[in-house]
Amino acid sequence: MSFIFFSIFPVSSDISALIDHISSCKSLEDLKTIEHVLFSRKSGLLTLAFKQLNTLSPKEKKIKAKELNALKKRAQETGNGMREALKKRVTDAAEHNVLDITLDLPEEEHGHLHLIPEYIAQVEDVFGRLGFDVAYGNEIETEETNFDLLNFPKDHPARDSQGIFYLCNKERGTQSAQQPLLRAHTSPVQIHYMRTHTPPLRMICPGKVYRKDADATHSPMFHQFEALMIDTDISLAHMKSIMETAMRELMGSDVEFRWRTGYFPFVEPGLEVDVRWRGAGWLEIAGCGMVHPNVLEHCDIDPKKWQGFAFGFGIERMLMIKHHIPDIRLFTEGDLRFLRQF
Repeated sequence: MSFIFFSIFPVSSDISALIDHISSCKSLEDLKTIEHVLFSRKSGLLTLAFKQLNTLSPKEKKIKAKELNALKKRAQETGNGMREALKKRVTDAAEHNVLDITLDLPEEEHGHLHLIPEYIAQVEDVFGRLGFDVAYGNEIETEETNFDLLNFPKDHPARDSQGIFYLCNKERGTQSAQQPLLRAHTSPVQIHYMRTHTPPLRMICPGKVYRKDADATHSPMFHQFEALMIDTDISLAHMKSIMETAMRELMGSDVEFRWRTGYFPFVEPGLEVDVRWRGAGWLEIAGCGMVHPNVLEHCDIDPKKWQGFAFGFGIERMLMIKHHIPDIRLFTEGDLRFLRQF
């Protein structure tokens, strides 16, 4: 609301004009503002007008005082009437918009973890109860930690740039132990862990890994967790027991799986684990075996005294089996219709 600005010496016509504005108030705040301009103790128009009476002669003072008292009474009556009208307007609006407390309010949406980090937390909990430590590592490694120290031959096809994300150009046939790359598995974390810890030891290492592969069951970026256990008398029987316990707890007690022989440079002997997927075929979810003596030697662990097992699971594939998810790409598409199911 805008107001007329008056001179420092208010006259009756100024005050009367402002009183007329009361009837156009749209809210109680507008009314309060006008009353402040009229009745403020120090600068109110009526207040200043009454103070000026002392400068008038007795005859003029009597006439002017009567006029000001009439204006004051009109201002108060008009203000009180407008106040009641505004309050009634608010009350009528509230009665018109009656709140039905029996109505159901819209459901409030709550965020939650993506199912992958949520599942990783479950993995850490399961293996934590089995006495395993949790270790994390860099996603950028070198050929030395990603391949050399894991007993990969120099000409192994896994090193090829068609399958690995090298961070600078790799010329065919060249070898460099410090060639930077995005790790293809979380096994380098095991190397770092064995080099900084003394056996006996048991650990898992979850995280992202990168490979140049993409289809319904493969992704260029996916998640793994690997486990390592080193002691003096560890055997495949220990590994099989721990893996079966973990699989049943993480994927369901009725999960159906099979063991078959496999080859991995860093274990000997090596095995692979398949799980029945969507009631039909088999889906590989893990590679495992006894840690190769060369790997132990690379980490300054005496293979004649110590031995152990290692295994690695693909987290997305475990979730695909558990929740009957047909395509690995659904995890990263950000489709809320999919994500809200978990």
